Amino acid sequence: MRVLVIGSGAREHALCWRLRGCPSVEGVLAAPGNPGMGPVARRVPAGTLDAPALLRLVRDEAVDLVVVGPEDPLVAGVADRLRAGGAAVLGPSAAAAEIEGSKSWAMDLCHRHGIPAPAAVRCGTAAEALARARVCPLPAVLKADGLMSGKGVVVAETRAEAEAAAVALSAAGPVVFEEFLTGREVSAFALCDGRHAAFYGVARDHKRLYPGNRGPMTGGMGAFAPVPDVDAATEARIRGILQAAVTALGAEGRPFVGFLFAGLMLTADGPRVLEFNCRFGDPEAQSLLCLLEGDVAPQWLRAARGALEPGEGASFAAGAALGVVLASPGYPEAARPGQTIAGLGPDGQIPGGAALAFHAATALDGGTWRTAGGRVLTVVGRGADLAAARAAAYAAARTVHFEGAQWRPDMGVAPGAQPAE
Repeated sequence: MRVLVIGSGAREHALCWRLRGCPSVEGVLAAPGNPGMGPVARRVPAGTLDAPALLRLVRDEAVDLVVVGPEDPLVAGVADRLRAGGAAVLGPSAAAAEIEGSKSWAMDLCHRHGIPAPAAVRCGTAAEALARARVCPLPAVLKADGLMSGKGVVVAETRAEAEAAAVALSAAGPVVFEEFLTGREVSAFALCDGRHAAFYGVARDHKRLYPGNRGPMTGGMGAFAPVPDVDAATEARIRGILQAAVTALGAEGRPFVGFLFAGLMLTADGPRVLEFNCRFGDPEAQSLLCLLEGDVAPQWLRAARGALEPGEGASFAAGAALGVVLASPGYPEAARPGQTIAGLGPDGQIPGGAALAFHAATALDGGTWRTAGGRVLTVVGRGADLAAARAAAYAAARTVHFEGAQWRPDMGVAPGAQPAE
């Protein structure tokens, strides 16, 4: 089998790495990929939104399966155009991807179909958003309605913060005000074929830039799996939510094919949906894919063809995986690229093999690795338990150096506990 992965981030590097380890896969291509993917995929010059070029690649390279990594091409309808050209695509149509493309539409879907979710109000103009901010209950959760790379969310504790967030977020379009929920967040995943939601695990990511969940929102500063506080009963309810979403989308004429991602709050009343995304998470994928067992490519192809069997799911290795994101100085506001990266071998990996480095924004300049964007690398450690995985990840992360590197020291640390240095 030959597989094309669309995207260039650490999630796509992890997808290529996992697929390259499948006995059924004879070749992996990445469009456009990044230099760190070289050992596991052949990079091909096609942009993620360039459907005609991607379709030519599918035909010229005899690609059996296309896996779309990021959300932008999915919301833009790239999967539709590839399917229309005869490609087997693991990624939803633009209609189904609206579950991520519009947060208000996703909340309305939940409410129409009885999927547990917070109350939500959409404000279509800046004036409406500001008026709502002046009267909404506090704390208030404000979200940009459209795609914001995971950074268009503000939790406002004060009236002034709510008003400022309303003004800032409305510059990008409509704003959604959601009921504030108390609990702990998790990310849950399913591989979907339009009818079935094959459970693909739960992870916990860390969105804030600074330790203790402080500072600005980012695309994610790290993640780990499995999640200790998700017991069997909670997992069963999470599975039900994922299947309910796939059933709801199908009932509305938008069958979902691909990886469905539910951001959930574990409340005292059970899991409730914070958001849905139409793809694998980043940085969650980097950890989950390191635990995923077996030759998964045939199952992914069956999903793309709408042919999963009821009860299918993923098989995960015992133990845990934890990923730490190393970000450039200035991230997330204005990353400063071009820093020399020390500690990586010629293949882009950390010598010794104790942890994996998945590249997101790197450049190879005459044999020297340099930063090329905001989130530079995800360093993933694996171990018999979360503590061992954490120790492996941080030991490896400390060997990678570039000027102004930002990373959180508290991935996988229980709330209130102090991370070991």
